[in-house]
Amino acid sequence: MKVIICGAGQVGNSIARQLVLEDNDVTVIDQSEELIEKINNTLDVKAFVGFASHPTVLEEAGAANADMIISVTQSDEINMVSCQVAHSIFGISRKVARVRSQSYFSKDVERLFSANNMPIDVIISPEIEVANAILDRLHVPGAIETILFADGKVKVISVKTSKESIINNLNVQDANKIISHLKAKIIGFTKDDKLYPDTSDMLLCPDYEVYVVSEVEDLKETMAIFGHEESEARKIRIIGGGRIGLYLAQKLEQEEDTRVKIIERNQKRAHVIADKLKMTPVINGDALEQEILQEVNISSSDTVIAVSNDDEVNILSALLAKKHGCSTSIVLVNSNSFAPLFSSLGIDIIVNPREITVSSILRYIRNLKVRNVHSICDSQAEIIEIDAFESSYSVGKKIAELNLPEGIIICMIIRNEEVIVPRPDFEIVAKDRLIVMSKMEQVKKVEKLFSEKFKYF
Repeated sequence: MKVIICGAGQVGNSIARQLVLEDNDVTVIDQSEELIEKINNTLDVKAFVGFASHPTVLEEAGAANADMIISVTQSDEINMVSCQVAHSIFGISRKVARVRSQSYFSKDVERLFSANNMPIDVIISPEIEVANAILDRLHVPGAIETILFADGKVKVISVKTSKESIINNLNVQDANKIISHLKAKIIGFTKDDKLYPDTSDMLLCPDYEVYVVSEVEDLKETMAIFGHEESEARKIRIIGGGRIGLYLAQKLEQEEDTRVKIIERNQKRAHVIADKLKMTPVINGDALEQEILQEVNISSSDTVIAVSNDDEVNILSALLAKKHGCSTSIVLVNSNSFAPLFSSLGIDIIVNPREITVSSILRYIRNLKVRNVHSICDSQAEIIEIDAFESSYSVGKKIAELNLPEGIIICMIIRNEEVIVPRPDFEIVAKDRLIVMSKMEQVKKVEKLFSEKFKYF
């Protein structure tokens, strides 16, 4: 597949890296000479400096023969216009654009993105995607990450075991025996930021981040086995009243018994969001000042969510909130440079917008019958939800007969609305829905396993 990526920032770079791993022909365009030089030095792609919405630039990128354009520059308008030019002039059939401004999503202008106006197939709003990911974490207290699959029937979570957990000092196989009465399965864990699949003989320890797939109905008991029986947060403090903070507050206002307060440093912005919220107090001030934290009663809050546009402010304000007695911190961090510090600092949950946005885009661009896909562990692996159709190579075979390479795990199967934790002797049949974990370097093999038989090799 020939793909043009407009934008060589973190998101564009991550998508290009993954598409190259899957043997796609990738061209990257960006106005920054520095970013283009970096991507040329690290990836096997064609990359050059140019204005992505200009027809001459898209022509140079090979738009006449391209199968897809993915526009993820810093400008909403460039992203939209580049897709329009790709459609109108070059006839590119598949178009994805990142659009941040919520003004484009109001009811008055929603018809803008239609086949007769601006025919973009997929619009990715990072702020909404990130806010929804945070909301999902709030509803599974103790989880570091939560990902919904199978139309809400299954969740993949990452969690750190407490010191009292009964699975400590067991390997994954033995730990899975402990939870075998549940529709749940440990599929891997991380140590020192490296992901280990469930075949590892290493023993689980409290400082490891464990990935578990569980039927939603068994999730509460699954979390208890890891030592987490916390109640859902009801007193929440949001730091940063930008698009994410405002969207979070609006959604939380709809939940019963939830009390929210927002700290916003910019006075003009504080007035704007105060007018848009019905029940949420907005405090204009600096979240790094002790007086402001006292004003919002940070010591009695359950969770602080730091989502300003400044990584350092988010990290420091969350640490201050925890020092003053707040139980849990959720922190938005864009830069990977802070990653080595998170565990030692005591931050509970890190939200990475890049990983969430990349997952949303990958969900659309996969070649096989993908229902959902999500990157985990800083894009070391993906969780993929796919259908087994009649002509799939895997249909009619037992899982053991597939001889899955290390790094590919069939985690869960949904058959006729029933959630099943499969064993090696379980036979895959047509119309099964499978949730698979794959290391990034093995994703192409997953595609082959579930492709038509005559395409498998």
